[in-house]
Amino acid sequence: QVQLVESGGGLVQAGGSLRLTCAASGRTFSSYTMGWFRQAPGKEREFVAAFYNGDNIMYSQSVKGRFTISRDSAKNTVYLQMNSLTPDDTAVYYCAARRDARPTLLSTSYNYWGQGTQVTVSS
Repeated sequence: QVQLVESGGGLVQAGGSLRLTCAASGRTFSSYTMGWFRQAPGKEREFVAAFYNGDNIMYSQSVKGRFTISRDSAKNTVYLQMNSLTPDDTAVYYCAARRDARPTLLSTSYNYWGQGTQVTVSS
């Protein structure tokens, strides 16, 4: 059974930073796509960033240059460093894993999800 547990969300002022952590358990994830999604109130869940095909990384255009995804394979942990936050980044952030290393931005293609962590950016 794969489990994903996010942490690190909170309230931050615009221009600030947060680091989210996703601790994965249940198997090794070297052949999985590991990523982050977010969902704001009244909006669909959207892709943020992910590792695929090993150490390849992709970002959504809305966070490119501000957010950085990284991981510690020994700890089965994935991080999302978020800088220069704006109120538009306010959302519940989810960690997700996909039993396929090929890249995809589609949330329906991911097999496992964490419970989510709230990020609120005040203006």
